[in-house]
Amino acid sequence: MDVVLRERNIEEYRTIIGNEVDEIKKLAEPLKGKKVLHVNATAYGGGVAEILHNLVPLMRSVGLDARWRVIEAPDEFFNVTKKFHNTLQGADIEISEEEWNLYEEVCRKNAELIQDEELFVIHDPQPAALRKFVDLNDRKWIWRCHIDLSTPNMKVWQRFSQYLEGYDRLVFHLEEYFPQGWKERSIAFPPSIDPLSEKNRDLDEDTIRKTLERLEIDPDRPLITVVARFDPWKDLFSAIDVYRLVKKEIPEVQLAVVSAMATDDPEGWFFFEKVLRYAGTDEDIKFCTNLKGVGNKEVNAIQRATTVALHTATREGFGLVISEALYKRVPVVARPVGGVKIQVKHGENGYLAWEREDLAGYVVKLIRDEELRRKMGEKGRQTVVENFIITVHLKNYLKLFSDLLR
Repeated sequence: MDVVLRERNIEEYRTIIGNEVDEIKKLAEPLKGKKVLHVNATAYGGGVAEILHNLVPLMRSVGLDARWRVIEAPDEFFNVTKKFHNTLQGADIEISEEEWNLYEEVCRKNAELIQDEELFVIHDPQPAALRKFVDLNDRKWIWRCHIDLSTPNMKVWQRFSQYLEGYDRLVFHLEEYFPQGWKERSIAFPPSIDPLSEKNRDLDEDTIRKTLERLEIDPDRPLITVVARFDPWKDLFSAIDVYRLVKKEIPEVQLAVVSAMATDDPEGWFFFEKVLRYAGTDEDIKFCTNLKGVGNKEVNAIQRATTVALHTATREGFGLVISEALYKRVPVVARPVGGVKIQVKHGENGYLAWEREDLAGYVVKLIRDEELRRKMGEKGRQTVVENFIITVHLKNYLKLFSDLLR
């Protein structure tokens, strides 16, 4: 399925990155007209779809013939690929021969998505086996991995990695994710947020306030916000525990749990119910999801009204929500996992800690010190503009494409 794309113009970013726009145009010049196809599992929900909604139109704006297609698959397929996701991040789960066969069969049927493009960027485990069923060895193939592959379940990895044999490059968020034996074919660059997207563009105070009131969040009380999918690795139970510890010190505090139910994650509904039960009847815990009409604009408003952003994931490929909060000048308190470590600089734009008591202590400290929040917020925005916005991401892809086609 082709995803309908809106138009974007690289010139819109000149007010943010200045003359770097000209550098990007120069990088793109030799690639004009080149056909690039991105393939992933869903057009909505999760960081990959969000990136592609913004990145692919920008590639088109600098002259590439960039396209985006989504695989079609039954729910059973996504149950299997969720197991891939979990085992490739280290979980001890068995994948049956029947499940492996289902995975291959769905990818084989989706091979028709591959047409006359010259560069293919295949995102994450779900469509990775497409390469096996396409005999286009004269084209360039990239597997873009958005998960933490630092300590995979080796039994699953040894079999899954066979699907990657035909790829020219493997792209990860961090070098520590490079699989053993694949380092020569691997490169690392981080994903990005789009400062001009609906989720990140500036909002006026009246819009923010009205949005919070509609979601029954008190705009005049301190707010802790955790933005995460309902996934076991996100450990939202610890987020609720941290909030409860903070509430003992600051009784007026609120917690917003913000999430979207992704179409390629059937396990999410199970964890959604578990987290709801764990939260109990506390009216100061607000669940803000697409089930209640919460979209990108609402997430933007919640993040801008946030006092402290919290992230309690135990494994994290990158964590775009960290950059979103930092860009909005909100300090982040998080566990030092995966890509979180390169975004949050301890004591500069937030704090890193493993234990819930320590996380809660840092949240209390920030809520009570407005000047500290202001300083860390400014540092956080600077960190994102220099490293994690979409124009940096675009430049990295342009350099990769040029290298492969050289």
